[in-house]
Order: sequence, then structure tokens, then C-alpha cells
Amino acid sequence: QVQLVESGGGLVQAGGSLRLSCAASTSNLNINPMGWYRQAPGKQRELVATFTSAGSTNYADSVKGRFTISRDNAKNTVYLQMNSLKPEDTAVYYCHAMFIYWGQGTQVTVSS
Repeated sequence: QVQLVESGGGLVQAGGSLRLSCAASTSNLNINPMGWYRQAPGKQRELVATFTSAGSTNYADSVKGRFTISRDNAKNTVYLQMNSLKPEDTAVYYCHAMFIYWGQGTQVTVSS
């Protein structure tokens, strides 16, 4: 059983930055795949950025060059650095581990 707790969401103006954190309850953070999805109102949940099964990274085209996923195994935490935010990035962001475990989500709102 792995529990995931996201934090770092909030309200930011377009062009701003936020860093999301996903803290895992397991000491074995070298879990793959693991990463971030998001869901906007009225839309399906979509990939944002993830570590693949092979440990490499995969990004949605819409966030490439703006978002960076990283991990700190010593802190059992995965991060999502989001720069140059756009209003269309507004969504609830969810952390997952192996597509089995999901966090409760953290709201990101980008104002224009």
C-alpha cells in the first residue's frame, strides 16, 4: 500500500510558476511509472509528466519546455516544477504511482 499526498497548488497569474510536491508513504520511491496527471472541469484526466516504467521521463506536448518532473528519493518525494503557466493549465493535479495509487489532488488555478 502506498499513500500519496500532493501539495503546492494555488492561484497564480499567467506567466508565473508553481512547484507541486507528491510525498509517498513508502521508502521505496524508485517506483516506476510514477508521475502527474491533471483534470480540468468537464474534461478527462490527462497525462502531464511521468517517469516511465524504464525510468525515463515523458511529457505532454502542451507542457514540454515549461514543466519539469523530478524526484528526491531521500525525501520520498516527486516534484513538478511548472513555469510559464497558462490559464489552460488550470486543473486539479494528481500524483500517481504505477497507475494504482493516486493522491487526493491539488488545485492549480492560473488567472489571465
